[in-house]
Amino acid sequence: MPSFGKTGRKRRITFLAAFVLSAAFVLGIYLCTNDSRQFQKLTDELFCSELSGNTLSLHYTLAFPQNYGIDEPACLPAYEPETDHGADDIRSMLDRLSKISPKRLNDEDAYTYELLNRYLELRLEGTAYPYYSDPLSPSSGMQSGLPVLLADYTFRSEKDVDDYLHILDQTDTYFDGLVQYEKEKSENRLFMSDASAKKVIEQCCSIMDKDALSSGTHFLHTTFEERLDAMLQEDIITEEQKIHWISENDRLLTTVMAPAYERTADAFTILQESGSNDMGLCYFPDGRAYYEYLLASTTGSSRSIADIKTMLFNDFQQNMAALHSLFLRYPELSALSSLDATVFPYVSPEEMVEDLKKRMANDFPPFPVSEDAGFNPAYTIKSVSPSMEDYCSPAYYLTPPIDDMSSNIIYINHKNAPDALTLYTTLAHEGYPGHLYQTVYSQLYMNQENASSIRYLLHYGGYVEGWALYVENLSYDYAKTLVQEKNPLIATYYEACRLNRNIQLCLYSLLDIAIHYEGATPAKVQAILRKLGITDSETVSAIYTYIVEEPVTYLKYYLGFMEFTILRNAAQTLWGDAFTLQRFHRFVLETGPSDFQGLQDRLAAQQLQ
Repeated sequence: MPSFGKTGRKRRITFLAAFVLSAAFVLGIYLCTNDSRQFQKLTDELFCSELSGNTLSLHYTLAFPQNYGIDEPACLPAYEPETDHGADDIRSMLDRLSKISPKRLNDEDAYTYELLNRYLELRLEGTAYPYYSDPLSPSSGMQSGLPVLLADYTFRSEKDVDDYLHILDQTDTYFDGLVQYEKEKSENRLFMSDASAKKVIEQCCSIMDKDALSSGTHFLHTTFEERLDAMLQEDIITEEQKIHWISENDRLLTTVMAPAYERTADAFTILQESGSNDMGLCYFPDGRAYYEYLLASTTGSSRSIADIKTMLFNDFQQNMAALHSLFLRYPELSALSSLDATVFPYVSPEEMVEDLKKRMANDFPPFPVSEDAGFNPAYTIKSVSPSMEDYCSPAYYLTPPIDDMSSNIIYINHKNAPDALTLYTTLAHEGYPGHLYQTVYSQLYMNQENASSIRYLLHYGGYVEGWALYVENLSYDYAKTLVQEKNPLIATYYEACRLNRNIQLCLYSLLDIAIHYEGATPAKVQAILRKLGITDSETVSAIYTYIVEEPVTYLKYYLGFMEFTILRNAAQTLWGDAFTLQRFHRFVLETGPSDFQGLQDRLAAQQLQ
């Protein structure tokens, strides 16, 4: 038998130690990469499942879904009653997520893990309130939203046109499903008020206007033909295809979509008197609990309602004091109005956007691509169709697909003929440095960093709208510099306009809490507004009705704005002399869409680095 002796044993021990260390190293790598693989698999599955079965959402998210392994027949989702309302699926996802250690993920995936975990937990909480949402709300329902999405459905290929027509062909099944849901809401005594139902009936009749449909002048006729004309000019389709598709579009609009709207109007006529509550959510059985959930899920803020109310009240008082002080120092402001905006140097929206792009350069980082690439996303400013003006926001931005951000659309609703300052700050909100800039920047950055695809689907209303209102506030300063030299008093007036807008949005946010959480009646709201000088009964009624129909909407904007202001103050404290607006804005944009807890945690982590 061979003898190793001391030297042999030492070598054997060294060899075994090396083997153990090597095995541990390999095992460590396997465990880490296994968690990463499992996380990627889970998020990819969730990404695909969220987009599957809804070609409209898919088309607005991905220009080329085949590159993501998604290739399905065109379809609109059809409502089907669920006993658990999706709770089991969410629990399954959370269970799979719990088996993955965020400590074994890279920094970006670990951050996504925390966001996704909170996002799914909130969605699970929401399944307890299956009949509290309103997909056919008078102010933001699909009866007005679907035509807008159809009118801007991009045609890049023949398949896109075919998909579009298949979607039209399914609008009857789609609206029948929504009507079934509304019937179930009614059975559970959660149907909307009579006045709201009446609005929906009127919208269904006017949006699919019979005269416009019969004459071929409906905006779903004209926008369809415009897109086909563009394809024809690019030799993507033939004249014969164009003629055939125009005929098919006309047939589907008149025989499928218009009757679907008629049936929806008829169903609402029957359901109209079944509503049991025309006041705030708190008058429904679980209304207060639902409002707490809705506030957190919509705004992305984890603060308590009591804290939010205190923040809003303090902010309201500060802005009121600042506005009062401004008028004491410049009493001549009382004689000014928006008509004095004739000193504003720009008239066209395009001129205003280009000016905003120049003035924001010192405060905001350039798009995260090399200068050689010369990336400059195109944008088009369109007017809302006259037939849709009553049902659309004053302005809105259509987000581009995450894999094709070269073309962007901003819509302006000219119903109320915005003055120059309002148009300028609105374009800042919707365009630069607002929604367009924010969306394109964050998506470009996440694409470059190979961020998990699920990040694109985690929507945070407070992050999106809060940012837009935050930069809108900054744009008032840009506007002031445009007129300061020529007319300093007008510049001061612009500051008064900024304060007044914030006061208004803050007030409506406080009323939102008062109406939906504390049970403020129309009479109580009228008394509050009367103390503030708002006495016109129609105005008071319109304010109350909108807040009832669209809970948390104002908070999505104003609480989001306040959260960004708080975050900026925290960054100033943390970074000290190294703080700049550009650095702060880069941090927010490169963190990407998040809840505010995530942003706060991400900022705090920089102190540890």
